[in-house]
Amino acid sequence: MRNKKNFLVTGGTGFIGSNICKLLIELGHEVTIFDNNSRGELKRIRELNKKVKFIRGDIRDKKKFFKSLKNINSIIHLAYINGTKYFYEKPELILDVAIKGLVNIFDGCKKFKIRELYLASSSEVYQTPLKIPTSEEEPLKIPDINNPRFSYGGGKILTELMGINYGRKFFTKIIIFRPHNVYGANMGNEHVIPELIQKMRKIKKNSFLKIQGTGKEIRSFIYIKDFISAFHKLMTKGKHLQIYNIGTTQSIKIKDLVLKISKIMKKKIIIKTSSLKKGSTKIRKPNIAKIRKLGFKPKYTLDQGLKEIIFN
Repeated sequence: MRNKKNFLVTGGTGFIGSNICKLLIELGHEVTIFDNNSRGELKRIRELNKKVKFIRGDIRDKKKFFKSLKNINSIIHLAYINGTKYFYEKPELILDVAIKGLVNIFDGCKKFKIRELYLASSSEVYQTPLKIPTSEEEPLKIPDINNPRFSYGGGKILTELMGINYGRKFFTKIIIFRPHNVYGANMGNEHVIPELIQKMRKIKKNSFLKIQGTGKEIRSFIYIKDFISAFHKLMTKGKHLQIYNIGTTQSIKIKDLVLKISKIMKKKIIIKTSSLKKGSTKIRKPNIAKIRKLGFKPKYTLDQGLKEIIFN
């Protein structure tokens, strides 16, 4: 194929990473995955079998990481520690992976003259947005330095700072993307939708189902297939030194999401609310005008996406 490249995907056995690897293979590229598999799963890339090269390694291990960079043309950096509970339980580990990983990424790119880099950021960099829907121009913020939750958002803010400033000098193409509540099959149970589905499968009729928060919190969920479609547009038409939200404008209250899932699964439940963890965002809804200009058009409604992962 024309413009065939050798990609390195850090965190490639993760939920988003494995789906990006599948896209790259479909496009005819060579793919190497670098992942310590601490939260990823090899079964996610099993169907790719001999089509990808897998290197087990920690992004903080400079020596091993540098060995993986031979003949690489482009890096997609996803390696991080996700999952809300880790924000509160292991903030020092999140920052250690974020900072040491970034230093190795940029040092490696300079040493091996890799001039193309895609960096995964997060909607967490906005924390509590000033504007809804929230565009890429929203100020990035850490409201409370004492709240361990912001270790995650802080690491992603640093990702963007380093990306833009190193990007000006050392790269011909560096793009930052901010995923907004991506969901799909095999994503792990530390996220809202799979956690709710798992709980729903275990409960009996007219049982209580406890949720985190009041249920009035609002989120916009994007199905993984739409996310990959958007990422493809970003790869082919995205501009150097630009930041792109990837999400959908469909929004829903968490209590309505619970009821929607219970209806699809034909379960009668009684919602039991709880207190919201300090620092949690009450509403998250992205402005996706920028990536729409690249030609992205979401295809999946929330109902369609939920039915695919519940029944397949």
